[in-house]
Amino acid sequence: MAVSTMDSESARTPQPQAALSKGGRSMMPTGALSATLGHQGKHYVCGSIAAFTNIMVTFPIQKVLFRQQLHGVLATEAVRQLQRDGLRNLYRGLLPPLLQKSTTVAIMFGLYEDFSRVLLDRAQSSGVPELATRSFAAALAGTAEALLTPFERVQTLLQDHRHHGRFNNTAHTFRTLLTEYGVRECYRGLVPILLRNSPSNVLFFGLRGPIKEQLPEATSRVGHMVNDFVCGGVLGSALGIMFYPLNVVKSRAQSQVGGPFQSCRKVLLTVWRERGGSVAMLYRGAHLNYHRSILSWGIINATYELLLKIV
Repeated sequence: MAVSTMDSESARTPQPQAALSKGGRSMMPTGALSATLGHQGKHYVCGSIAAFTNIMVTFPIQKVLFRQQLHGVLATEAVRQLQRDGLRNLYRGLLPPLLQKSTTVAIMFGLYEDFSRVLLDRAQSSGVPELATRSFAAALAGTAEALLTPFERVQTLLQDHRHHGRFNNTAHTFRTLLTEYGVRECYRGLVPILLRNSPSNVLFFGLRGPIKEQLPEATSRVGHMVNDFVCGGVLGSALGIMFYPLNVVKSRAQSQVGGPFQSCRKVLLTVWRERGGSVAMLYRGAHLNYHRSILSWGIINATYELLLKIV
């Protein structure tokens, strides 16, 4: 999910995918893309396009949030920092999240579908509950997403104003890390990403269906989009708050270049001491993350579901 970090429907409004807790699959309309990619390939493409749309809309908000996570400043101060950096730097660091999010969301949806299909085929003969099978599929998909940690790493360095003079762009940052420090440096912050991705995926895919069942029944395409937006936004914002400290740890760890790798616990304690042992300071920026997640995951969920219906 990232936080980190959109596949189920209500019983009364069948959709292309089944929830983590549901077993049925509904028939999907077949278009040109369906014929080209097949049923499973659609999930990768639709997830990627949905993430691309989201990043283009929400990137400036993410930059404000990053400054709050890294420095523990108020949103107004973070905005002033961006204003001082200038308009030309507002979208600095866009390419890594664009590549990373488009790919990870594609992996999130696509691998969840693939893993679910394979595991369910085997689980039926062994008597393993479907809920457990789909939970395991979601966790595996979240783990696979962590392979793209280098993109989050480069995004962090490009967004950190302290590194503006050292790293020029995405390609230069990757080249510098690889030549001066090696591949391992690109995966700094991997542990908090792993701790965030797998459980957030399990909760997301598991709760999507039940949440949508509680929403008013949709009778039009616009109604379905609104429900999908609300469902994705509610889940994304809740999970964002739940895993916010891990994102703080990730941002702090990845802002460092070179030197020893520190454990999540040590980084968290360092941030805790620097911010006066205050929970409120640790969660500085969480309110903005909450609102960004509503918009971000609402866009992803609604766009993804719409694309599944029309391609």
